[in-house]
Amino acid sequence: MKVRKSVIALFLLPAGLFYLAFILIPAIWAFYYSAFDWSGFTTDMKFIGLDNYIQLFKDQLFWLSLKNTLIILVPGGLVIFFLTFVLTVLINSGVRGKKFFRAMIFLPNVIATVALTTLWGFIYHPSFGLFNAFFKLLGLEQLSQITWTSADRIFYAALVAIIWINVGFQLVLLMAGVDKIPFEFFEAARIEGASQLQMFTGITVPMIWDVITVGIVLWSLSALQSFEFLYAFGGLNTPHSHYTVGIYLYVMGFGKREPIYRLGYATAIGVLLLISVVIIVALIRRLTRREAISY
Repeated sequence: MKVRKSVIALFLLPAGLFYLAFILIPAIWAFYYSAFDWSGFTTDMKFIGLDNYIQLFKDQLFWLSLKNTLIILVPGGLVIFFLTFVLTVLINSGVRGKKFFRAMIFLPNVIATVALTTLWGFIYHPSFGLFNAFFKLLGLEQLSQITWTSADRIFYAALVAIIWINVGFQLVLLMAGVDKIPFEFFEAARIEGASQLQMFTGITVPMIWDVITVGIVLWSLSALQSFEFLYAFGGLNTPHSHYTVGIYLYVMGFGKREPIYRLGYATAIGVLLLISVVIIVALIRRLTRREAISY
């Protein structure tokens, strides 16, 4: 047993060192730097204690960014998992080309972020965009004249695209769990007259609960750190209404067209984001805990 433990420790050592060097130590240094007024590019560091955090709690733009992040996390997550569950039921109902549909829905996850923002930019284009052309076809002229990427709508326009992208990832994750459920369970349920919805709620969900929990955790991590797609979609002159915590952190650290270089303040935002991630993931794990089902 001692030999076995030493072998396990030896194999875990590289991953442990990697985690220590690139995750744990930088996180500790982040707490340290957040206590300074510092540009990040000079040795002139002024210790200000908790002033960055006090200023954050008075910063209306930070609260707006946090609100947008929570909109992505909760309402956006609910829509994603609802669509994922619906698609899981439909694809597992015996439809032909199951692998093809799964691959097509997952496709946005393998396309570069900039390409996706360009695609959605064309979809939302006020002159020849897909949305406006669709509304014109239906005779809804007022809706066809809406500028979907205006400052007051761009965040929600991007949220639609984020949902479209993430449904594919969650679908593949859930269906990987569904594929491991013995077929005999579904066959017995069909013989008893169960509908697709009854089989999904009575067999599929309980047996892939751990997979669903992992999916919720991964989505939470992704939503709380939302940056790439939103920033690329908003461009260099991203309006404040489009900010998330991740975008605000970047802007405070580096600026947009004009540099800001408030690395101490940006680090304080990152520290609060880290604490939020830890708390939310812990709550999810606690709320979704249940007895494992063996089969």
